[in-house]
Amino acid sequence: MKLAERISCVSASLTLAMDAKTKDLAAKGVDVCNFTVGEPDFETPPHIREAAKQALDAGRTRYGPSAGEPKLRDAIAGKLRRDNGLGYKRENIVVCNGGKQALFNCLQIIAGPGDEVIIPAPYWLSYPEMVKLAGATPVIINTTPLSRFKLSPEQLEAAITPRTRAIMLNSPSNPTGMVYSREELEELARVIVKHDLLVISDEIYEKLVYTGSHTSIASLGGAIFERTVVCNGFSKAYAMTGWRIGYLAGPKTLIDAVTSLQSHSTSNVCTFAQYGAIAALEGDQSFLDRMRDAFAKRLELMHALVNGIPKLSCHRSEGAFYLFVDISKTGMDSMQFSQKLLDDHHVSAAPGIAFGDDTHVRFSYATSEAAIIKGMERVKKFVQ
Repeated sequence: MKLAERISCVSASLTLAMDAKTKDLAAKGVDVCNFTVGEPDFETPPHIREAAKQALDAGRTRYGPSAGEPKLRDAIAGKLRRDNGLGYKRENIVVCNGGKQALFNCLQIIAGPGDEVIIPAPYWLSYPEMVKLAGATPVIINTTPLSRFKLSPEQLEAAITPRTRAIMLNSPSNPTGMVYSREELEELARVIVKHDLLVISDEIYEKLVYTGSHTSIASLGGAIFERTVVCNGFSKAYAMTGWRIGYLAGPKTLIDAVTSLQSHSTSNVCTFAQYGAIAALEGDQSFLDRMRDAFAKRLELMHALVNGIPKLSCHRSEGAFYLFVDISKTGMDSMQFSQKLLDDHHVSAAPGIAFGDDTHVRFSYATSEAAIIKGMERVKKFVQ
């Protein structure tokens, strides 16, 4: 069967492959310490689940507006105004089937053949593939541990060409856990505005910050606000990964175009799930603090254990729930390290090559402290 050429350009997900192998071992009764998964190990808060149940009982099971339930879009606008200082209204917001579809839709709208989209590396592994599926070219800018994996304005300036359409920013970052400061964003914003680019700001981990605070580049105001598309969702902050609710906020012209695209692809997001999302934004927020505090303790534990293993090192994560661990002194690349670690010691890690850096692996601390202690002891034995 002949397939469309665009799908041949897309690489298979290495993290999903590792996760599938991990789950296969677990299904066979093997005790696996899983540090691959990128989702909170908490249950969705009860009041959110109850709101979805009530919506089901109330018959909220029919088609809804392609842009999302009006009440949810209003609630998102209120959240962005309250938490991020962003003056968006309902018409500036579209609800999508998870943050991943929100990013995909955005790139389909703004990029095409002949365009370039700048992506700092290490990056979330789906960014380059989404750009390729839009027919555009991903331009990768490598960052290093010396800069704490942050893009400098000089690097950005040097990568821009007449074909550059946009830049993708992710803060807090998956996989590095770094967080851009307001001052660092201001420097990048000057370059972006100078060259009249768009910035796609992936802020899905904004509620999981342990050092400093989260700043949305759109909150800098003025010209950068007009050139920013904010992508966010409910998966990480409210432990709602399976609910598949994300959103975009940005200029009305772009949001209208995304809504039109979505009307011909997925129609609308699951209606009753959106009422759970409304409850998430309008209900008790204490869950956010409890989860963040738990992750902060796990971060300190895993960071200390990793840096206590000879030949391994990593920066302390500032946000999200990942450590990006340097394995270069082991003499192995990231796939060799990850596969052998899983095969021989039953510890699952995400190979850094999936994120554009073959000298690192990603450990997720979205798991229990007991699992972290046991898993890091196995990693120590493996490295020794």
